[in-house]
Amino acid sequence: QVHLVESGGGLVQAGGSLQLSCAVSGPTFSIAAIGWFRQAPGKDREFVVAVRWTSSSTYYADSVKGRFAISRDNAKNTVYLQMNSLKDEDTAVYLCAAGTAPWAWLSATQYDYWGQGTQVTVFS
Repeated sequence: QVHLVESGGGLVQAGGSLQLSCAVSGPTFSIAAIGWFRQAPGKDREFVVAVRWTSSSTYYADSVKGRFAISRDNAKNTVYLQMNSLKDEDTAVYLCAAGTAPWAWLSATQYDYWGQGTQVTVFS
């Protein structure tokens, strides 16, 4: 079973930056994609960005394009989410997820394993 642990969340002023980490363990050979999602209170889980595990191709939500960047450290089996120019509306619990099906990509329902999430709070 794939296990994911997020870290790096916190309180940051608008315009600031944070880097989230997602440490991945278990049978990583089974992973097709890693996705970052976020969920604000009272709102649905929202797609942020996804990366293909083997090809490293990526896809960003329009709301974060140009501000967020996903990267990987293959040696550490860790996926990072660099978040710059943060806005109030970026406040949410951020979760990373692993999808094992080839079609795992933009939808939360396509992912099989989830981390516990890390809180990001942006204040003005």
